[in-house]
Amino acid sequence: MDTDTIPVTGVEELEKHLDELVADPNLDLNAKLFDHVELQLTDANIPPLIPKLLPKLTEILKKYPQDPKILCSLAIKLLAPLNFTQILSLASEEALILALQSPAPSANILAMTVLEKAAKSPGDAAILAMMNSMIKSFIIQWLSAPQVEVGEKGSKILGDLLDIDCDTRPPDGLSVNGMEIVVRKPPGQGLLWRRIFNDRDIYDLILSLCTNHPLGTQQQSLAQGRLLRVLPRLAALNFRAVTWSDFADLNQKYTDSTNNRGILHFAALFMVDKEDMLMHLNLIDFFEALLSIQRITPFSTHKIDTLKNIVRDATAQDNVLKAAILTLPERTVPEEADELRQFIQEILNSE
Repeated sequence: MDTDTIPVTGVEELEKHLDELVADPNLDLNAKLFDHVELQLTDANIPPLIPKLLPKLTEILKKYPQDPKILCSLAIKLLAPLNFTQILSLASEEALILALQSPAPSANILAMTVLEKAAKSPGDAAILAMMNSMIKSFIIQWLSAPQVEVGEKGSKILGDLLDIDCDTRPPDGLSVNGMEIVVRKPPGQGLLWRRIFNDRDIYDLILSLCTNHPLGTQQQSLAQGRLLRVLPRLAALNFRAVTWSDFADLNQKYTDSTNNRGILHFAALFMVDKEDMLMHLNLIDFFEALLSIQRITPFSTHKIDTLKNIVRDATAQDNVLKAAILTLPERTVPEEADELRQFIQEILNSE
């Protein structure tokens, strides 16, 4: 007998238990029952269970006062075969925003798992780009969650979403040190890029959370680290988007310079307190990743001139950073070392 056709045992009991929790979210969870059902789930037997279980789970999660880890685990398993738009027909934008805003990391991961689905197609990414409140809540939680796993998932999802949505991607993809940075695929619509980098409120939100985080200096450092890690990938996808801003007044506010420079300049030159040793190391890692990837992106005079200016300003009073950049070719794979050395010499104008 095909194991996928064997009925999932315990579903009726679980449905009854979920009804009880909908009526009274303060009841104790029957963790064994949840585990018993979840362990039996497969791609083949999940679909008929989705309409039975997922709406009830969503309802409970809106008002469940305890750690919702067990509820979220089952919900994530049930969502596996669904695409982004299918999930939106079952769980409202409001419910997803509540999960993003939850203090429980399991709820954040659940909501981010849904957003991750939008990175599967340019059309779904474009739909997400229209959800201003959702994007805002995602950015806040990505830069405000103290848990490493939430920050890492947020960074990956943001990169994947902007990757699928990118309308300027290098047509043949990009690989550095044997690792694929930009996958070869058709261009997207660019709507999510415009939502994040051309929407004044969201752009301001990112800069403010990395400059004066309401949760304090420790969370501010985490936010800065997360932005630094995602920017080299974004710069490979759309260099102009991260080096140009329509908001000269926000640059005045956060960098004390009135110009149209973008978020790359902010992160590279103004954001980090170099007296903070850990953040200085993060900044060095950022420059090493940025230059390694930019060596293989399509040539443009604008790119070279911009990188020259950023590196010149960043290394002017920072010999440790300059030494790290100069010795970077020694720490890369041998077959790429010579070209990287030439590229760095060009950027640094060194002989």
